[in-house]
Amino acid sequence: MANVSDDRLEPIMAGGTRVDFWFDPMCPWAWILSEWLREVREVRHIDLHWHVMSLSVLNDEEPMAQKWQAMLARAWGPVRVLTAARLENGPQIIDPLYSAMGRRLHVEGATDLDDVVVEALGEVGLDSSLADAGADDSYDDELRRSHHEGMDPVGMDVGTPVIHVDGGALFGPVLSRVPRGEVSGDIFDATRTLAGHSHFYELKRTRREAPSFS
Repeated sequence: MANVSDDRLEPIMAGGTRVDFWFDPMCPWAWILSEWLREVREVRHIDLHWHVMSLSVLNDEEPMAQKWQAMLARAWGPVRVLTAARLENGPQIIDPLYSAMGRRLHVEGATDLDDVVVEALGEVGLDSSLADAGADDSYDDELRRSHHEGMDPVGMDVGTPVIHVDGGALFGPVLSRVPRGEVSGDIFDATRTLAGHSHFYELKRTRREAPSFS
């Protein structure tokens, strides 16, 4: 862990600040947040847990433009595969499997979801047969359970990413670039403060740039 001042670490040394992160692998904003949390893990003492939510579940009762309907129909596959992988291999598999999927989707620009899933499974040492879970709706009850565990405390009028910091639920932070090093820790410190204040609801400004993965 990088050098940080004792006064910043003292309140959280016992077990680290618990951070629960909910994502849909199709979301570029969630991918940036995941990379930010990996940076934070290097400069702050956090206990990071990964969970799946689903944009398809979130929007399954909402009228959407046709282009989004097609994307959401496809988006069931990766989250079902992540759910199946967790059930078979434990929660520790989510971080590397999401990393393998997300890098292909967002950094490399892959568009064939079937190939993304199969290649990601191979990268983390899982059998390619797990890709069949993408078309298996028997995983949907467990997927919805995970989704609502993350989304219910923050509300259904937001999307992904969602984090819980020591139990305080927030949508975001939404970042267009990955902050690195100590800057990532500074942003986390502010996020932890806001998440811990039960009467805080919203900070927002107009987004002026697309997500950048470089």
